[in-house]
Amino acid sequence: MRLSSAWITVGCGIAACAIPLLVGAQQPPVMEKLEEGEPPAISITPPSTEKKITEKRQQGKVTEVEVKSGNSTYYLKPVDPAGSSLRGDGQSDQMRAAQWPVLKFDVGGAKKKKAAAEAAAAAAKAKDAETTEPAAKAPPATKPAAPAK
Repeated sequence: MRLSSAWITVGCGIAACAIPLLVGAQQPPVMEKLEEGEPPAISITPPSTEKKITEKRQQGKVTEVEVKSGNSTYYLKPVDPAGSSLRGDGQSDQMRAAQWPVLKFDVGGAKKKKAAAEAAAAAAKAKDAETTEPAAKAPPATKPAAPAK
């Protein structure tokens, strides 16, 4: 029994050594050069880094700062110190956390848009009426038709 397991071990060892020799004898595949494809039709524009900062003041004191950065708008408001605490104390903060508007309601905006659309349609209709030429009219009859006898 031991003799057969020894032959199996020797056979596996020889096979393990022979496999790399067989693999090394094969030719590597020929690499083909690929043609350059068309550039993508999509153009990616970087987001605008333009910032607009507006400060609102009352009696020389900043009450609100509005920051518009790209499509984002947020507001910063200072904290009024409570009681006798002064700015910079451990009890008071300089600014509150930034506030972002979630939704803005356009009260009456739909009516204005509808009125503007109606005015534009009326102007287009009037312009079309001016540009179309009136249909040719039949010439008026000069003699009345003779009565049948």
